[in-house]
Amino acid sequence: MSVEFIGFVGTHNVSEIHPASGPVIDRDYVETVAKAHENGGFDRALVAFGSTSPESQLVVAHAASVTRRLGFMIAHRPGFTAPTVAARQLATLDQFTGGRIAVHIITGGSDAELAKDGDHLTKDERYARTDEYLDIVRQEWTSEKPFDYEGRYYKVDQGFGGVKPLQKPHIPIYFGGSSDAAIPVAGKHADIYALWGETQAQVRETIARVRAAAARHGRQVRFSLSLRPVLAETEATAWKRADDIVERARALREAAGLPTSGHAPPNAGSQRLLDAAAAGTRLDKRLWTGVAAVTGAAGNSTGLVGTPEQVAESLLDYYDLGVSTFLIRGFDPVDDAIAYGRDLIPLVRELVAARDANPVAVAS
Repeated sequence: MSVEFIGFVGTHNVSEIHPASGPVIDRDYVETVAKAHENGGFDRALVAFGSTSPESQLVVAHAASVTRRLGFMIAHRPGFTAPTVAARQLATLDQFTGGRIAVHIITGGSDAELAKDGDHLTKDERYARTDEYLDIVRQEWTSEKPFDYEGRYYKVDQGFGGVKPLQKPHIPIYFGGSSDAAIPVAGKHADIYALWGETQAQVRETIARVRAAAARHGRQVRFSLSLRPVLAETEATAWKRADDIVERARALREAAGLPTSGHAPPNAGSQRLLDAAAAGTRLDKRLWTGVAAVTGAAGNSTGLVGTPEQVAESLLDYYDLGVSTFLIRGFDPVDDAIAYGRDLIPLVRELVAARDANPVAVAS
């Protein structure tokens, strides 16, 4: 099983420890961080989507224009673009980039955030809509003749995609969502199911749930795990850096008037991270929940802390559970991407190759 690394391309330099400043879209920054990922050997880079953020497909179009090999994972929220139109947009971009596009379906867990874009469906309704949406997108990408579709949320008469993705059979579909409403949709549609950085026990449980949901459709799903590695030359130095990151994140939130404890986003993924954080700051070998606890697990907020060798070993533990994609991004976005490409990614690839060459030793 090969391993894939995904990074993160934002539109300006901001993180939990770096306040936003300057223009929302900094073209030089986008180009710098995209090239850092390409030069560092990442397979893809995620471009996020939010109710107030720049449009992810357009950001990817620019980042792809200044790179040649780097793939992109476009965060995409179903329901705001007609599925037939979205399918053709993504297929067009896949053609122009030479087959470097993947889509990350994020149905959205916050009613308040989605209301900013005029969406007032319940979470269960949103996932039911996503199911129909992806039915149509997939047909638009693959059908060789016009098709009809009628569901609760969409009705298409003689739909047809005149432009098909360069990748066959279609653009890879990543999928996020941990609620009871999300898992059946993931099992039906996801090529790669994306988890946030949970404990090994939580990851094992979720993988089993998604595999069971996929088996009902005769499908197999791959798995991605999102983490924030904190690296240093020694373990003690790495943990000191992690502690400093927590204090800087707390100070920045306090200065902005944001809570630093006792709050939780409504989505199931964040709630699972907070469940882990409640069990301690350091879990398993080196899973770190400090920033998740301070931010209310607002997004990808748990990490692995240690030397590159120690973090690589911990990633291999998740690999053994069935995770073959790691979405890693740092708190110093450009510098950390460079460090991951230099110190972590080659090491993990080497360890995975050795693991795959000698699976009996692992099993024993």
